[in-house]
Amino acid sequence: MTYVVTDACVKCKYTDCVDVCPVDCFHEGPNFLVIDPDECIDCTLCVAECPVEAIYAEDDVPADQQAYIQLNAELSKGWPVIVEKKDPLPDHDQWASVKGKLQHLDKG
Repeated sequence: MTYVVTDACVKCKYTDCVDVCPVDCFHEGPNFLVIDPDECIDCTLCVAECPVEAIYAEDDVPADQQAYIQLNAELSKGWPVIVEKKDPLPDHDQWASVKGKLQHLDKG
C-alpha cells in the first residue's frame, strides 16, 4: 500500500510532509504535491505532518477523491522531487478549507 496526496493540497502546497519523508518520494508541481507510489515505503510519517489532512493511505482515499490515486502515479513521473520544506503558496489560507479543487490542479 502507498500513500496518496489528495484534494486538500491543491492550491495550498504545504510541504511539512517533505521534511519527514525518509525516501524522498514527494514530487512538486505548480500548486500541488504528489507521492511516487513506486518510492513510498508506507512509513506513515507524512500523514501527521500535513496541516490540511491531504494524505491518505491508498485504501482509505475517500470515494470522491479516487482520481488522485492515478494522478499521484502519473504526475510523480514528470515532476521534480522535493526534499526540503518550502513556504506554502501565498494564498494557501484562502484555499485550505475549500473542497472539490480538482479543476484547479495545475499539471504544469
